[in-house]
Amino acid sequence: MKIIVCITGASGVIYAKRLLEVLKDRAEVNLIISNSAKKIIKEELDIDWKEIKKLATDYYENDDFFSPLASGSNKFDAVVVVPCSMKTLSAIANGYSANLIVRVCDIALKERRKLIIMPREMPFNSIHLENMLKLSNLGAIVMPPIPAFYNKPKNVNDIINFVVGRVLDILGIDNSLFKRWGTV
Repeated sequence: MKIIVCITGASGVIYAKRLLEVLKDRAEVNLIISNSAKKIIKEELDIDWKEIKKLATDYYENDDFFSPLASGSNKFDAVVVVPCSMKTLSAIANGYSANLIVRVCDIALKERRKLIIMPREMPFNSIHLENMLKLSNLGAIVMPPIPAFYNKPKNVNDIINFVVGRVLDILGIDNSLFKRWGTV
């Protein structure tokens, strides 16, 4: 399975890091990190973004339109944008492919490949909701990283693992990162 993971400039890069850790031995992962996300990685995780880069099979700069990922003829199975800023969500919803992240999302939509958008903002205003509805109607999966509490999380890692486990479910990758309903 080939998955493109895109990290944009919103809080919640810990979800991306954990997803990459879990996917490392389970899939071919192509990674794109926006410039804002590079700064947020340092702020939230207190590591250099290049440490995140090491978790991927291949890495591409967000302004690299000569990347193989920029073409619809390049085969991949899914794109996950985690976290997804409202700027990126708006660009995807409106077909404004000004960078590689939005371009690969545009390709996923036009080629009918799996696209998971994980918006990280609250509260949502009407524009955010309209853009999410537009993407959902186009076939994208809009999946805000909202934790569950029926599984009685003991720490932040349990909360992160729940969200990442649900992403893996949508990707069709078996996992036991969290306790499922009915097994608690």
